[in-house]
This record gives sequence, structure tokens and C-alpha cells, in this order.
Amino acid sequence: MKAEGTRRLRITLVKSPIGYSQRQRRTLRTLGLRHLNDVVEWPDTPVVRGMVAKVSHLVQVEEVEREAA
Repeated sequence: MKAEGTRRLRITLVKSPIGYSQRQRRTLRTLGLRHLNDVVEWPDTPVVRGMVAKVSHLVQVEEVEREAA
């Protein structure tokens, strides 16, 4: 386990997925985003980064440092 905090991504849904493909809407649901201004935190992994890249025009992403408990 790392001594420093783990990196996480704070993802906020800032634009409605109405009018976008079903695939992009499913990606948002997989990330846990259902309503505008919903905020979720995910570990900073290549899988999550890939999902965010597919819906980057609908979300806002911040990198957050978490302290190890």
C-alpha cells in the first residue's frame, strides 16, 4: 500500500445527456451519474479515465488527493 494518499477523480455531470447516444448515457449510468450536478468519486485508473474520455463533453473532472486511513 502506498504511503501517500491515493489519487481519485471527482466527476460532476454538467450537461444533460438528452440527445446523445444510448452508449454515452449507459457510460454515465455506469459511472453513477443520473441527474445534473451529481458528483461521484472514482479511483484514478485507466478504465475510469477511458469512460470519462468518452463523455468528456458532458462532465467536469477534478483530481483529488485522498489521505490513507
